[in-house]
Amino acid sequence: LDDLCRNAARIGCAGIDLINHDEWPTARKYGLVPAMTPGAGTIPDGWNRRESHDRLEKEMRENIDLAAAAKVPNVITFSGSRRGQADEEGKQNCIEGLKRVSKYAEDKGVTICMELLNSKVDHHDYQCDHTAFGVDVMKGVDSPRVKLLYDIYHMQIMEGDIIRTIRNNIQFIGHFHTGGVPGRHELDDTQELQWRTVSKAIADLNFQGFMAHEFVPVRDPMTSLAEAVKLCTV
Repeated sequence: LDDLCRNAARIGCAGIDLINHDEWPTARKYGLVPAMTPGAGTIPDGWNRRESHDRLEKEMRENIDLAAAAKVPNVITFSGSRRGQADEEGKQNCIEGLKRVSKYAEDKGVTICMELLNSKVDHHDYQCDHTAFGVDVMKGVDSPRVKLLYDIYHMQIMEGDIIRTIRNNIQFIGHFHTGGVPGRHELDDTQELQWRTVSKAIADLNFQGFMAHEFVPVRDPMTSLAEAVKLCTV
């Protein structure tokens, strides 16, 4: 982690995603913000099950406290897997559950981000697998501190139409992830999206959050990261 943070700072990154609270000091040592950290739940186990709400609320409040104390801006959470559940029921359960922690997040100044993931390739049966599902949940919760983590890799697989979707829903998006499609590798000419065009569209919307690079490199990781940062700096 120390090597990653040192190199990320050298390359020009502003933060680092998905590190635990005991790792935050390493990021801070190099001037990096822990941009997205654990909140509550796991990909298969999330807010779409009412029986999980008590446990998730406790976990979320504890992690919001840690984040607020360290001025960490975002915590991650998930819908959970369908397991045969109808989407409308899943939406209502997610709304009900996230409302239990939304005011707490507002008071603490921390944003809860529910991730959009693909159910076609990587996370079979995940429920929040289309932007429309996530947006309906965001509208239901109606909090400035509950947003979507719009993972461009995942949504390109599920629905495409990335730039139009981002433009139409930017008010519900708190964070972005990247990853080349297909394969989740470097953002290079082996992939099907024009990442500079996507990045410019996001910048033109005056988005003030983070875009985190979550690709799996097949070449030298730091060279690939530097290339991605340069490509997406618009």
